[in-house]
Amino acid sequence: MNRPIDRMSAPVLRVKLGEGVSAAFTTRFGGVSKPPWDTLNLSLTVGDNPADVIENRKRVSGWLGSPVAYAHQVHGADVAEVSEVSQALTVDAFVTSTTRVGLAIQVADCAPVLLADSDARVVGAAHCGRSGLVAGVLQETVAAMVRHGARRITAALGPVICAGCYEVPATMRDEVADLIPQVAATTSWGTPAIDLAAGVRAVLAEFDIPVTGPVACTRT
Repeated sequence: MNRPIDRMSAPVLRVKLGEGVSAAFTTRFGGVSKPPWDTLNLSLTVGDNPADVIENRKRVSGWLGSPVAYAHQVHGADVAEVSEVSQALTVDAFVTSTTRVGLAIQVADCAPVLLADSDARVVGAAHCGRSGLVAGVLQETVAAMVRHGARRITAALGPVICAGCYEVPATMRDEVADLIPQVAATTSWGTPAIDLAAGVRAVLAEFDIPVTGPVACTRT
């Protein structure tokens, strides 16, 4: 999907993942960061004023109704099972069964994947780029949710670079496609590409998990 998010959009794009689950994807809007991070930058590692980032994170917590856990993401497959906000996590996915903490995944062009079993009261969030897809971050996230009692999981895929824009060397595309054939694609200008959204859907289909989205392409 190549639909841009209009500058008049709300600060968060809410999605439905079951009764009682609060889930959303933030946009660039509604924060206090100055250019070039304007305005709702949530990262403390890109040179933005830390005080502005902290204020932006407070706003996200307010919109979601709980403190929010963030992590240092490394394009891996490690999953943290959290019950409170921690500042010392190096993971690419979270799982929780408590309402005391929200889960935040930060992305540029990678796929943010939100998962929930509202009956079991278990939610998860995964940062899934090419490396994470290959490493199995989605499988590990689902496994962690199952350990918490999840049985009927649904998922939502947020803004992610689309297949028409994600140009890669042919060898890289083929290496990923050897594991997940559905990712093989070409850009809108005819060069090799990876379809991250298709890869996410293919992996989660193995667990009979329905996926809504993606919301938009991060490049266009």
